[in-house]
This record gives sequence, C-alpha cells and structure tokens, in this order.
Amino acid sequence: MKVYDRNLSGASAAEAGRTQEAQQPNRSEQARAGSSRTGSEDRVELSGTLTRLSQALSAFGTSRASRVQALAAQYQSGNYSPDSLATSQGMVSEALSAGLK
Repeated sequence: MKVYDRNLSGASAAEAGRTQEAQQPNRSEQARAGSSRTGSEDRVELSGTLTRLSQALSAFGTSRASRVQALAAQYQSGNYSPDSLATSQGMVSEALSAGLK
C-alpha cells in the first residue's frame, strides 16, 4: 500500500515511516508505562481450531517419534521383520496417486 502525505518535505514516504517508527516507543513499553494510544490498531485473533490443530500436530509428532524409536529398537535387536506385501502395495498406491496429480 502506498501512502501519500502532502506534509512530507524532501523525505520519501518510506523514509518518513521508518523515522516515525524509530521515534515511537515499543508497544510493550507503552503498556508498562501506562500510556495508551488513541485510534485503531491491527489485531489478530486465532481461532480455537488453530489451537486444536497445533495440539494434534504435537501429538502426532510425539506418537511418530515413539513409533520410530520402537522400530529402531526392534531393528537393532534383530526382531524387525517388515511386511513386504504391505510395503509394495503402499509404494504402488503412492506411485499411482502421484501420477494422477
């Protein structure tokens, strides 16, 4: 977005914006000092869905890590025997679905 300010003299709008930002104290410093700004400020609110998604991804990462750790232990002890039929079916299925994209 471009902002045109007729009151600017000699400085570009981008330079003036940077100058104004440098002169304004940090918002957290303002809150601590008890000062408040008038006017509207941008605000972002994230929904509960994002929180649930984050929790699900975290749980998935934890369960996946424990599964990999269990497989590594089986492999190191010599007890790991992969299902070759399921592996081949998964590879073919993935290759076919990739070709359709």
